[in-house]
Amino acid sequence: MEQLTPAKVTPADPPGGAAGEEEKRRALRKMKLVALSFLLGATLVFLLTSWAQSAGWPGWVGYVRAAAEAGMVGALADWFAVTALFRHPLGLKIPHTAIIPNKKDALGNSLGDFVGSNFLSEEVVRDKLKRVEIARRLGAWLAEPDNAERVTSELATVVRAAVKVLRDEDVQAIMEQAVARRIIDKPWGPPLGKILQGVFADGAHHKLVDLMCDRGYEWVRDNHTTMLRVVSDRAPSWSPKFVDEMLADKVYGEVLSFAWAVKTDVNHPMRLALDKFLGEFAQDLQTDPDVMARAEQVKGQLVHHEEVQRLIGSAWSTAKEMLLTAAEDPSSELRRRVRLGLTSLGQRLSTDDQLRAKADGWVEGAAAYLVKNYSREITTIITDTVERWDAEETSRKIELQVGRDLQFIRINGTVVGALAGLVIYAVAELLF
Repeated sequence: MEQLTPAKVTPADPPGGAAGEEEKRRALRKMKLVALSFLLGATLVFLLTSWAQSAGWPGWVGYVRAAAEAGMVGALADWFAVTALFRHPLGLKIPHTAIIPNKKDALGNSLGDFVGSNFLSEEVVRDKLKRVEIARRLGAWLAEPDNAERVTSELATVVRAAVKVLRDEDVQAIMEQAVARRIIDKPWGPPLGKILQGVFADGAHHKLVDLMCDRGYEWVRDNHTTMLRVVSDRAPSWSPKFVDEMLADKVYGEVLSFAWAVKTDVNHPMRLALDKFLGEFAQDLQTDPDVMARAEQVKGQLVHHEEVQRLIGSAWSTAKEMLLTAAEDPSSELRRRVRLGLTSLGQRLSTDDQLRAKADGWVEGAAAYLVKNYSREITTIITDTVERWDAEETSRKIELQVGRDLQFIRINGTVVGALAGLVIYAVAELLF
């Protein structure tokens, strides 16, 4: 079975794109010509001084010839050294040449180990973050309203993107299973009874009772005709009409007086009876099996009601629309509160030493945890990326980045070699 090998990729282009790469290529060619001119110059001087020396010119020619000869040798040696980094000189596969193409993977591993040991150690990361004072800088930056607005805008963009990516049916299913079902599956009687018991104990329901008494009295007061008709309809057929009307007026007056008494007297027996009933009802919801069972029946009828089901189904759509609207509107209450919260956080980070110390500790701890547990995975990005690079293209890219500076080695080799040759020749002449 054929074994699959990872596809080779070329390293990323340098900053500036094709135009920047072409500029560096021209600069590299220019420096290569300069270095070559030094070699050719040394060669030409060597040839001329060799001819002059054979023609019997004075002794100083020998000094120039020795300097030119040593410069030429130095230039050739350094040309070989620089070229051997990137390719085989003159195409000859001499051992230990074309170092970068042949040792690319080893260089990537070494680079990864170097980064892991010197940059991704827990001590280095903690020391660097401590000296940077991220919390102080972040606080000063967030305290500026323009910066807080910028962060708010970016957060709004993230929220919009996240909300739009989510599928409505998936979110709806999660809401029904994780939220609605958990609420529905739990008994409602005991928690509802506990809540009502607290409300009744605090007397918070009295305003509702007052409202009901007010409305009851107003209804009786405004429906005199209705009351008369009800009493008349219930009277015997043989009863005289004027007797029915007198009886109806009497009943209406009693009902109106009763409603007024309940409305105005906070200690009326009817109110006290209502308070007692409500308190017992709240207790029964927690302890009486029959009342709890009825509460579950009411819950089932309520949950399965068509309008309630429609409300649950449209909950995410409504929330999604509200989020998108609030995120897109710079003047929305949501964005205003986020903006104020960020500004307030920035001011606290700038002035509160204790909060700033906590924030720095959180950042240092998180960074230290990452480098302690995942530094190997981080450096693997370097080694794996270098391994996937094409060897020849990698060599060309690296030469394009640093080759211009390496040409100075050839130039320096020519000059230093010439000076060394001159000194050696002079010492030899003086000694021998």
